[in-house]
Amino acid sequence: MDLNWLRDFECLSRTLNFTRAANERNITQSAFSRRIKALESWVGLPLVNRATYPIQITEAGRQFLPVAMGAISQLAETRQAIRDTDMGDSRFVRFSVLHTISVNYLADRIEELQIDIPDLRTRVISDSLSSCCELLIEGAVDIMLCYYHPSVSPRIDDDAFARKDLRSERLIPVAASEQAKQFKWNLNDKSGPPIPYLAYEQSSFLGMVVDSVVGPKQMNVETIYVDGLVETIKRRLLNGSGFAWMPETAIAAELASEDLVPIGDESWSARLTIAALANPETLARQPLALWDSL
Repeated sequence: MDLNWLRDFECLSRTLNFTRAANERNITQSAFSRRIKALESWVGLPLVNRATYPIQITEAGRQFLPVAMGAISQLAETRQAIRDTDMGDSRFVRFSVLHTISVNYLADRIEELQIDIPDLRTRVISDSLSSCCELLIEGAVDIMLCYYHPSVSPRIDDDAFARKDLRSERLIPVAASEQAKQFKWNLNDKSGPPIPYLAYEQSSFLGMVVDSVVGPKQMNVETIYVDGLVETIKRRLLNGSGFAWMPETAIAAELASEDLVPIGDESWSARLTIAALANPETLARQPLALWDSL
């Protein structure tokens, strides 16, 4: 059981539309559908009648919905009570952040900020985009860091939260230098054997950005591995297993040493923006000072 499945089902029961519910939940429609099916498998009965338009919640779904909503509510209340107790130490600034930004940007940036703010204390929650958004909206964190891309952006109320763009970087297709040269891997070349492809989960933010980059283009590739974490895919890249799209900050040292090399021209790249979101009007003194320094 995944708590997100219950939230997905509550959202679908309210909207009665897979596309609208997937948009509200910040995931692709295909990933949203898989999660609803996973919940139905867990329950053991169909919860949604997909043969009608709009869709209808089945009798089993109507019985299950109040239980799901009760579980969500009780877990949220318990979690908040625990957090309220912990927040007695208000020195901690709480972040929700995408994992790769935490590893490759935020950790170093906090080190820099502590020079000017010696008493800075931070607590970082690294998670998926949808979870990071939920934590910010619920007030469980002070600041969220995420990527923005023109075709894939977090769906957050712009009137409720301020946004700061911190830096820009490229998402580029790369492979280990030795294998790229040996097998002449090049995304612009459609001939020869398919290039082994290390892909992101389609429901992940970077997975959706890659989909927008590739678009209608034809790729001579074969997907051999799928994962949601940049660091895991990076490890396989360095082993020469295939190629993958990588944020430049995650592979800066490997690009400089030429352990990794691009295998496509600029048309295969995307521009990402690392952004911070918060509601400055609700921030305590320490988080507000940090927000102003970002």
